Amino acid sequence: MGQSNGGLHALLVEHGIPERGARLYLALCRDGPQTAAELARLAALNRAEGYRFIRQLESAGLVTSQGQRPMRFAAVPPEALVDRWIRRAGDRLHRLEGDRERVLSDWRESLEAPADVDGRRFTVLEGPETIHKFLIKRLGVAREEVRVAVGGFSLARAIDGGVDRALQEASERGVRVRLITDVTTANLTEAKLFGSFCELRHASGPVSNRTVTIDRSGALIYVSGPEGLGSSDAHQVALWSSAPSFLRLARDYHQRLWAKGSKAERRFVELEAPVSAGLTVVPGREGESFDRLREVTALGMRVAGLSGMTLDVSELIGAIGRQVGKEVGRSLEGETPTEVAASLQTYYGAHAMGQMSVVKDRPLTLQVKGCFGCVSQSPEVGRILCPELIKSALETRLGAGYDVSKPDPRRHAQRGCVFSVTAA
Repeated sequence: MGQSNGGLHALLVEHGIPERGARLYLALCRDGPQTAAELARLAALNRAEGYRFIRQLESAGLVTSQGQRPMRFAAVPPEALVDRWIRRAGDRLHRLEGDRERVLSDWRESLEAPADVDGRRFTVLEGPETIHKFLIKRLGVAREEVRVAVGGFSLARAIDGGVDRALQEASERGVRVRLITDVTTANLTEAKLFGSFCELRHASGPVSNRTVTIDRSGALIYVSGPEGLGSSDAHQVALWSSAPSFLRLARDYHQRLWAKGSKAERRFVELEAPVSAGLTVVPGREGESFDRLREVTALGMRVAGLSGMTLDVSELIGAIGRQVGKEVGRSLEGETPTEVAASLQTYYGAHAMGQMSVVKDRPLTLQVKGCFGCVSQSPEVGRILCPELIKSALETRLGAGYDVSKPDPRRHAQRGCVFSVTAA
């Protein structure tokens, strides 16, 4: 592709469009509506990159889709885009002019406030309106960095309270805004909104504590609400502190989540264009799902011209074990392998999967008697399924890799199944 249009390209980047996304938009302006594959070729991008940037441009309102199969994408005319920027700049100027006296008045009040008001190391905030007002004010004076950890269901609440606008304005001032959350199909729209102006990552596990740290001046942590001690939004309570130890704990918590998280763009693609299809199996109606599996197998053989094939049962058992472990892991508790193993022990007992016990902490050793998988007809099921289940459950909860040994079939009758768990 040739040299990008200098002025428009620079304006696109200035307004938060990635450089390669800007190239893709300019290619659409020049050559008219294109399919995703055609557009990726024009912009010298691979198809995955092209798809990702198309979605970003759609979210930013620069691209529209046309038709169904094959879907084509068209650029919003540059004239309309520049006019939109002018209107937004005018709106921001108008708001700034209207807020001038209020902002300066708040500043004067903060200078005149007694030392025991703003100088307190801890502040308790009650009610969503009070919390949002306090947080927006603090975000308004952020200078370097804001770190946010929040459960995915709370993104909509942040938008309703105006926190999203305060974060966006901080980002436009040059403040680095980093947000970690669990991105799902239910909050995909909200996640894309935040992803348009801040660094967004998808958490590898549940975000149990909602926290906001601002520069190195203080941190706000929600201690109750509908996801905690309270029964509704009206019962929200948050704690703000400038104490160094409190701030350090909040920053360390965010960093642990951030290090294990994945890029939001990758998560968006997974949700919107999954690489694999799901086959739901419901108790009592298993036949429907496996009839579908039989149809897919028969179709594959017909397409390939095969008269027969052999399925790897061990591979299939392992896949089932990993899927079951992933589902089980989402319901477990604990922050260390030993704590998660104790939670898994309770899960086994509650669901009649066998009697699990923790034999040793180092290395973590688990023993299972009366295992649901080690039936006399197919003892290999337990030797393959159970290690994969335990490994997947630990990795889902903790976000790290683990190796789980296979039990010794010669000692099964005396000892049950014994598994050794080590970090990968």
